[in-house]
Parts: sequence; structure tokens; C-alpha cells
Amino acid sequence: MRGPDDEKVWLTMNSTTVSAELGLRLVVPDRTTVPLLAGLSYTAEDPYAIRMAFHVGNDEPVEWIFARELLTVGIVRRVGDGDVQVWPARSDGERTLNISLTSPFGQALFEVPLAPLTEFLHRTYELVPAGREVDFMDLDEELTNMLWSS
Repeated sequence: MRGPDDEKVWLTMNSTTVSAELGLRLVVPDRTTVPLLAGLSYTAEDPYAIRMAFHVGNDEPVEWIFARELLTVGIVRRVGDGDVQVWPARSDGERTLNISLTSPFGQALFEVPLAPLTEFLHRTYELVPAGREVDFMDLDEELTNMLWSS
């Protein structure tokens, strides 16, 4: 298993999914950082979403779902409203992506090394090209799910 300071991305890919584990840093109030591991997953069945599971301590991972486009645009400029905001930055001379998350339980700021995240995103676009997401969705199933869940 890789440590949280290992900035190489551990990637797996098959015909419908891309998964990765990468090290990132939680920025605490005094601006020091705490290394963490995050698991990223992307599936063609849910082509607009990237799931990121933050491994914090021995508890179950905390999972957030991000729009793939949000992370992609955040590489070049600040984007996001409300609970999730992302923007490019530099930390100790390294290009990073800052991810700010707000929930009823508090706020967290993460620094994600840009190179491994970019590699992960690149693989998701190989699987499902931008603009072709709807080709991978089962619209009948989505409508059925919406109707039954309301």
C-alpha cells in the first residue's frame, strides 16, 4: 500500500471504470498540512460524477461526489458555488488543486497534487469523452429511479 505522501497515482482501469488512490493534504487552521489518502472512482454508468473517498483515521471513508467538469475546470480557474469550490494553486513550488468542502459538520480545505489528479481525469475522458456522457446513460432507468424515489 502506498503512503499518503506518495504523489504517484495508483490507477486501475477497465472498460467501464477508472479508480485511483492518491496522496493529498488536509490544510488545518494554522496552515500546516496533514497527509491523507483518497480513493477516486469513476464509472461510465454515472458519467458526470467522480466519487472521492477521504480516508481519515480508522473510521469509514468520508465520500463526496464531484462533477467531473468541476474538477477539470478547477485546474485552470476558480469554480464552484456553495459547498464545493476548487481552484488551482501552488504549494511549496508544486502545482496543486485546492478543494474546499463545507457541510453542516464544518469546513475542510484539501491540497491535491495536480499531476496525479490530471492523470486520473485524463483516463476518465478516455473512457467517456467530454460531450458524450449522455451516450453512456440509460435514460429510461434514470427516469424510473427518479419517479420511484419521489
